[in-house]
Parts: sequence; structure tokens; C-alpha cells
Amino acid sequence: MEKTDGVTTVLSPDICVIGAGSAGLSVAAGAAAFGVPVVLIERGRMGGDCLNYGCVPSKALIAAARHAHAVRKAAEFGVIAGESTIDFEKVHVHVRSVVDAIAPNDSVERFTAMGVRVIEAEARFIDRDTVTAGRLTIRARRFVIATGSSTIIPPIPGLADIDYLTNETLFDLTRLPEHLMIIGAGPIGMEMAQAYKRLGARVTVVDEARALAKEDPEMTRIALDRLRDEGIAIFENSRVLSVEKSVAGVRLQCETEMGPMTIDGSALLLATGRKGNISGLDLEAAGIAVTSTGIAVDGSLRTNNRRVYAIGDAAGGLQFTHAANYHASLVLREILFRLPARENRNIVPRATFTDPEIAAVGLGEDEARKRHGQVAVLRWPYAENDRAQAERATGGLIKVIASKRGKVLGVSIVGAGAAEMINLWSIVIANGQALRHLRNAVAPYPTMTEIGKRAVIAYYTPLTRKPFVRAIIRLLRRFG
Repeated sequence: MEKTDGVTTVLSPDICVIGAGSAGLSVAAGAAAFGVPVVLIERGRMGGDCLNYGCVPSKALIAAARHAHAVRKAAEFGVIAGESTIDFEKVHVHVRSVVDAIAPNDSVERFTAMGVRVIEAEARFIDRDTVTAGRLTIRARRFVIATGSSTIIPPIPGLADIDYLTNETLFDLTRLPEHLMIIGAGPIGMEMAQAYKRLGARVTVVDEARALAKEDPEMTRIALDRLRDEGIAIFENSRVLSVEKSVAGVRLQCETEMGPMTIDGSALLLATGRKGNISGLDLEAAGIAVTSTGIAVDGSLRTNNRRVYAIGDAAGGLQFTHAANYHASLVLREILFRLPARENRNIVPRATFTDPEIAAVGLGEDEARKRHGQVAVLRWPYAENDRAQAERATGGLIKVIASKRGKVLGVSIVGAGAAEMINLWSIVIANGQALRHLRNAVAPYPTMTEIGKRAVIAYYTPLTRKPFVRAIIRLLRRFG
């Protein structure tokens, strides 16, 4: 419903979505598919961070780097390719072309054709049930805040005086940095470190904590060894004391485990974590509480204003595109069908796209022991897999954690294709399945997926040595 009140047009949709990134677009498309009136407000680019500054361009860059690395490694397979030459300007064209190819799926035109009213303006609340955007006022039955997140800018002395990169500017580079320095050794930092190293840059990474600290140390050790072998300098448990301009470009003054250190580089990337984009929304006017990382929500992703939900990165929790889409499905269930829906973070997988990849879902080993006491920890190395041997991709491991009764509690994989293989285990954990369900599955040979089956079989191997089981077999043999 739309009406004009003086100079202001008032819209009264069923749902008003603020933010046209992955989470917001999913809500808008899902609601529109059921014929529900939806207003979608976006102040920047349609597609949000994932399409324009995150998942899509970063994976396109990683793909280019993987091809460069493959040329260098080709001789191991008897293929003499010679030394590769990197045309970084063409790499940039490749990255932008991938973004451009996907952009129509997230465009204003496509969502308008779905029946969504798209408003290209900045949104802000003026009271608990009203938002303004440009010259429009929106009074919706429900609001969904899906404004994404941005890089946290750390309070490092001198940082404001230099030109640094974030994920929003990194993919605008058309020249390869001679020496890229990265503050932050999380997934974004380590993925970009390896990609730029493979494309020909020197790379140094500095982090106050352990690199890839949210992942199982047994998994990250394998990945970090590879990155270091490729020539990336990684300083863990190290602090950047100050930043300043230098002849090379940028100088970091650091305190490392080895003592004070000065690092000079040509460019600096900040990969220092992310926080929700909530400034400018005037959430106080709507009575919406916030935290240090985003908007405070309950288990159903509803704020303390019962009309308003917050999903995706804006909610300050899981910061993955697939988690944002999962959030969208939950709020659609509540808003459209009045069915209770609660976030279950245990079923949301995560993946780091280094080479080797790291992927995990469910509980880690320590958390599983805290919650369940005695657990079974099953491992199987890539080196024991025939396909991995054929691909010369033997550096990897799967770890499966199960309860005493064999229920799968968590899985971590490091190795080639880990992000693809974790899908199977996500289904297992989401459905509360046990090892026996995997035992009965047949994997095609030769595939790397077989490592999961071998880990499961390892759980049952001790049965072959039990006297009782052997006695039964001897008895049955008597019957011919």
C-alpha cells in the first residue's frame, strides 16, 4: 500500500528489508515468491559485500593464483610448461568479469521484476515501526536488518596517515604490490596472502594471536606449513606497534616472539576482523539494543523490538554468506508462516579457501569432550587415499568426532577439496545421523571423499579383535 502525505510518500509493505546483500536479497526474493509485498532498501551496491568485495572477487583471484601455481608445479607430472608470466592487469580484468557475470542476479531490475520495491537510499529508523529512506517513509509489519559488515580498523598509531587496503579496495588494484603486508591472519588474511604470493608478490602476515585461530590447530598446522613452504612470512602472537610511511611505501614497527622487528612493504591490507554495519540506522529511535560487534538478537534472530529482525553479519555472529542465507530462511519461516525457528550454529559449516583448504562443521574436539565426556576421535590421512596420490595432493587429514554411541558430533578436514567434502558431513550433522549411516554409503573409486568412509570404518575396526565377535564367527562357520 502506498499513499502520499504532503511531500512524503508512505509505503506500508508486509516486510521492509534494509540491506541488499546475500541475507537481504534472500529474504526479499523468498517473500516475493509467495506474493508478499516487500520493500528493499540499499544505500550502496546491490549484492553487498559478498558479490562486490568479498566471496566472489576473492575466489576469482584465488582461482587465478591456483592456475599460476599449477604451471609451476606441472613438471612434477612430467609436463614442462616453463616459467609463467603474470599479467596482473588481466588478472584484475578476470576478477571484475566474474563479478559482472553474477551481478545481474542481484540487480535492481531483477528484483523489481519479482515484485520487490527497491529503494536506493540510506535507511534510518524514526520510531519503533517506521523507517525513512530518501523522501519515502516505510511503515512495515516487520523489518529485517541485513546491512552486512565492514573491516574493523584497529587503533594502531599512524594508521590514519597512510593509504591502506581493506577488502573494499583490494580488488581495485591493477598492479601487483611488490611486498604486500597483511595485518590479520584469519581466513581473509591467509587466503589473500597465498593468492598474492602465488601471483608473484612478497607477502608478510602479522597477527596478535595464532593464525587461523578459530580452527582446529591440528588442521591449521598442515595448512600453515604449506603457506610457509611457499614463502609467506607469518608472524603469530605478534603486535603491530605503529605504522608509518617509508621509502618502500609502508613501515610496520612490530613486537614479535623474536623481539622488536621493522617490516617495510609496498602495500598494507587490513584483515583485522569485521563488525556489523549499523551506524546511521538510528537504532536507538527504534529501541534496538546493540553489542560491540552488531545488533543484539535472540535465538530466533529477533531484536528486542518485536517488529525487527537482524540477520547475517549485522547480527554480529556467524559471518558467512551461507550463514546469511540460513538466517534468511529462518526469519521467512517466522514471518510468513508463524512457525518457530531458532538458529543452530552447530549445523553451519565453515571453510577457508587456502590450499590446502580447511573446512569444518559441528563441534571441535575440545568442545565435544566438554559437552559429551568420552568421545571417539577418528582420523584418516590423505596420503592413504589413492586419488590424492594420483593428484599429488597427499597433504591433508580428516578428523571425525563421534559420541560413545557413534553419533557424529563434528568433522574437520584439511586438504584438497575440503570445502566440497564438508557438504556431506553437514547433512549428517544437520540430521543427527551416526557413523553407521556413513558406513552403509558407497563412495565412487577413486575419489577423495573415500577418506571419510575410511575414517568411519576405523571406528568399527576394534570389533574385529573382540573375542566375542570372533566366537560368533567361528560358530557360524560350523554351519557350512
